[in-house]
Amino acid sequence: MAGLEITCQEIQSILPHRYPFLLVDKIVDFEAGQRIIGVKNVTCNEPYFPGHFPGQPVMPGVLQLEVMAQVGAVLALKGAEGPGRSIVYLAGVDKAKFRKPVFPGDQLKVEVNVLKQKSAFWKMQGKIHVESTLVCEAEMTAMVTNESATTS
Repeated sequence: MAGLEITCQEIQSILPHRYPFLLVDKIVDFEAGQRIIGVKNVTCNEPYFPGHFPGQPVMPGVLQLEVMAQVGAVLALKGAEGPGRSIVYLAGVDKAKFRKPVFPGDQLKVEVNVLKQKSAFWKMQGKIHVESTLVCEAEMTAMVTNESATTS
């Protein structure tokens, strides 16, 4: 499935996130169980900019990690099968580095690669680029579970 593009509407059918917390605009490349590339367009209308920081808006690093986690969740869930709806929980973040600030008008290219997948657990490496500049990277651990298992 390399080269598959996933629209915002399909992302909403995969992820439970909604405004203002859905941070992935589209997926531009996808290889099931291997890698994914997503896009986040950072606009001046983001709800966090008035407070982070007034007069010098900068995207919070924790939200950069969240974008990475959501792109990784699309990768994990796109292949999920079984009864009920699956959901992904972020279980850990390691080796996070924020190399350059992200500003309104930047387009984030988010690449997530699977390092290891065993049972319900996924270990992934994510990198965010603005144009050709690496701005953020981290390793993430996630757990895929059935939504009904978490509500009973």
